[in-house]
Amino acid sequence: MKRPTIKEKVPAYLHPFVAEQNGSLYTPIDQAGWRYIMRVSRAFFAEHAHQKYLDGLDETGISIEHIPLIDEMDEKLERFGWRACAIVGFIPPAVFMEFLSLGILPIACDMRKLEHLDYTPAPDIVHEAAGHAPIIADQEYADYLYQYGEIARKVIFSSQDMDVYEAIRNLSDTKEDPSSTEAMIAASQKRLDEALARVDFVSEATQLARMGWWTTEYGLVGDMKSPKIYGAGLLSSVGESYHCLGPEVKKIPFSIDCIEMSYDITKPQPQLFVTPSFQRLKEVLEEFAGRLAFRRGGLEGLEKARVAATVTTTQLDSGIQIGGLLSEIVRDARGEPAYLCFKGPCQLASGEFELPGQGVSQHQQGFGTPVGKLKDGRSPAELDDAAFGKGRLEFASGVVVEGEFQRATREGATALVAVFEKCTVKLGARVLFDPSWGTYDLACGAAVTSVFGGAPDRARYLAATGGFSQKPARQTSNETPANKALAALYEKVRIVRESGRLGPHNQKELAAVHAELERSYPGDWLLRLELLELDGPWSAPVRARLGELARSSPRLGELIDRGVGLL
Repeated sequence: MKRPTIKEKVPAYLHPFVAEQNGSLYTPIDQAGWRYIMRVSRAFFAEHAHQKYLDGLDETGISIEHIPLIDEMDEKLERFGWRACAIVGFIPPAVFMEFLSLGILPIACDMRKLEHLDYTPAPDIVHEAAGHAPIIADQEYADYLYQYGEIARKVIFSSQDMDVYEAIRNLSDTKEDPSSTEAMIAASQKRLDEALARVDFVSEATQLARMGWWTTEYGLVGDMKSPKIYGAGLLSSVGESYHCLGPEVKKIPFSIDCIEMSYDITKPQPQLFVTPSFQRLKEVLEEFAGRLAFRRGGLEGLEKARVAATVTTTQLDSGIQIGGLLSEIVRDARGEPAYLCFKGPCQLASGEFELPGQGVSQHQQGFGTPVGKLKDGRSPAELDDAAFGKGRLEFASGVVVEGEFQRATREGATALVAVFEKCTVKLGARVLFDPSWGTYDLACGAAVTSVFGGAPDRARYLAATGGFSQKPARQTSNETPANKALAALYEKVRIVRESGRLGPHNQKELAAVHAELERSYPGDWLLRLELLELDGPWSAPVRARLGELARSSPRLGELIDRGVGLL
């Protein structure tokens, strides 16, 4: 049987985020940057990373010498029950989680700027491929990541979350854009600060993101006194990972308390959580899931959806699902939900499949329905057509539905939707639906069993509302007119190194490269490291220049010293 392509496996509504990786777009500077990170990482993580890291590099198709091809990684990951999908740049958190819930690791094609070699807050191929992928080869961790994605698909995101995401993406793109000025970066930072200042409650999505940050991104595993690194943020940061195991970074036993700990993506983390095993991750995640609205439902879940002000799904005990932006919960005299009001495009579904005639075209301007038992103690879902045909339903809450019954949509004997014409819905003196508004669709159910993020039938809902769009991003930030000539020098050194021969001709060519570096690029350190690796007459002056550069900045000095230490 033909192996399905990744685009065939990904739902159509996620296709805007699927990219085509073009290996030829990576510059020689990109390749040198990747090689430096991987060589330094391999040496350090051989001792300090989870045992699966080094084996996982080979098992998931990650080369030290070249930026990996995601198609090749996809084939390797399939052996572990996963797939890999190329994306470009930041994607919304909800979309990232959707990929994980499908057993697909989204891998950013982007390669970080040379100036951000030790750390970048933007997703890039170093972070996704060299950080996340190797540990997926550990089955227990892969199970946690899949479970995390499935739960994340159900959490409720708030409108404030999305504002923060957009601001973070904007700041990341601005920092990685070679044409950005300091003023532009400052303006982007201000936008993020303002978005964060507007956040006045912690959503489920934020809590889960915190758990993800302290596990999949910045997690440590093993003994509290000598833990190992497994988080992708650390595995892809040759700067922060080098210091994170020291005493200056507080180590905290991993527990559900991590959801209360916020983080700053622009700074080294002052504390890290240590899990004794990947099994413990799954246990804590399940504990957290028990607190979420998709498990608990009820008024608590409804309130989370209302405050979030995003599209969510409310599921009743009959199985009917209402997708839309919950704007109001009308309560009865006891304070219990009596009527639910949704605004904007809405959708009715069952089992996450849109019911015929109950999509956005039918409910473009909103939707409302009573919820609760009837006065006689029955649920509307229990009624047969004859009972609906009486044309009057009185709910225990005081809501009264009066109209001409047309038909019911059922699953077996259970009524999901009852359709009325010339219908009036009231609670006391308040009119909740007027006959002039058209056909009335009653969602049948007595209790709210689940509330979760997003529409129930996402493919149809997004197709009807315009779907996702993704801002195009560059695959590399190191290809600029200013460094075109420098990239050519990197390429010459790479060709000589890969040839494995350092004869008189090559020595002459490398000496010319060194002379051009001295003349035009006195501040470039990475190519000098690669020249130093190919020992020759240039070695002494290269060491001297690297020493000068190392003394100019503690951060640069550390990068240079770690590179020299490999020689």
